[in-house]
Amino acid sequence: MTIICTICARGGSKGVPGKNVRPIAGKPLIAWTVEQALATGLFDFVAVSSDSAEIRAAAAAAGAHLTIDRPADMATDQAGKVPAIAHACRAAEAALGRKADILVDLDCTSPLRELSDISGSVDLLRQTGATNVITGAESRRSPYFNMVERAADGTVHLSKPLPDMVLRRQDSPACFDMNGSVYVWQRDAFLADPRVFYPDTRLFEMPEERSVDIDRELDFLIVEMLLLRKQAQV
Repeated sequence: MTIICTICARGGSKGVPGKNVRPIAGKPLIAWTVEQALATGLFDFVAVSSDSAEIRAAAAAAGAHLTIDRPADMATDQAGKVPAIAHACRAAEAALGRKADILVDLDCTSPLRELSDISGSVDLLRQTGATNVITGAESRRSPYFNMVERAADGTVHLSKPLPDMVLRRQDSPACFDMNGSVYVWQRDAFLADPRVFYPDTRLFEMPEERSVDIDRELDFLIVEMLLLRKQAQV
């Protein structure tokens, strides 16, 4: 069974400029994810897609098997990530010389994941036969209990009211925040219909402390603190 890993990293981040190559806990941010992918021993090929030559160079230095020049139309602020993953998958397969069975995408802005989160997500796909697996952490707010929406007139209401009022968050349906850390797909199903949610999508649960995604400067500081703490515990 052939498993390919893609890592997609734009160069034009506005929330944290230059974040994907910015040093964090001793190495460029992109290097953490490339090294994690290699350390799992799961992947036949690890490919990094970016519109930035600097990011591609840092990824190659970290050991990526292939770096891909992402097309400009897939690297704008408005472009979704899924088309870039599909493009990277096809480029990786062309370089490897064979088709993948399973495709895994790792987000380089989520370096707090453990290797077991990657392998566990792949195992869940294999065990269930699902089309894909995403990762997430238990939500702090529930749309059934304490998440509200504001109407045009300024009034607020529960996002998803139930027929019977929920008095405790613990009694509401389980809700999760997608953390964007790991995505796993059956390759053929994904390339035939590239998207994140299918009727049989499964979720691999990760703890909150491994689910911080770097989107703002504060996130960067929090993630670096946690990475340094983890290093000190080794």
